[in-house]
Amino acid sequence: MEGMIEMSKQSAVRGMERFLKTFEAVPDDKVNWSPSPSAKTPLQIAAHAACTAGNFAVLFREGRFPAMDIGQFMAHMKETESRVTTREQAVALFRANTDAAIAALEAITPGSLAATIDTPFGFSAPMSQFTMVPGMHAQAHAAQIDYLQTCWGDQEMHF
Repeated sequence: MEGMIEMSKQSAVRGMERFLKTFEAVPDDKVNWSPSPSAKTPLQIAAHAACTAGNFAVLFREGRFPAMDIGQFMAHMKETESRVTTREQAVALFRANTDAAIAALEAITPGSLAATIDTPFGFSAPMSQFTMVPGMHAQAHAAQIDYLQTCWGDQEMHF
């Protein structure tokens, strides 16, 4: 169990660091840029990644998702993310929420690691499957920022 938790913690930190390095390379005049009206901006992606890190902290600490259906959960996420309005807020929140997720991971017991978790997304899975998701989630959203950078002509690697 300790090896799995340590790998999960390292993955969360690496994912966050990659995301933040990529986000740092977004020019100030592009932080609220979007390739289309329905696409997220780099700041909106950062707000989502930062808030979701906090959701993982709650999941690991409480051993459950909030008692909400998918519509309620998505509305809650949208409202929470909308409060992040600057790059500095997004970065600080991502760091704080990743720290909280790591602290919660450190407190997981073998029993809670084996527990089945019901999600608002319509499936259940063992807690052990969720422990690696924070790092993967951050990496996936870093890739979104990478793509947006190519849209404005930035072809450099920022990780």
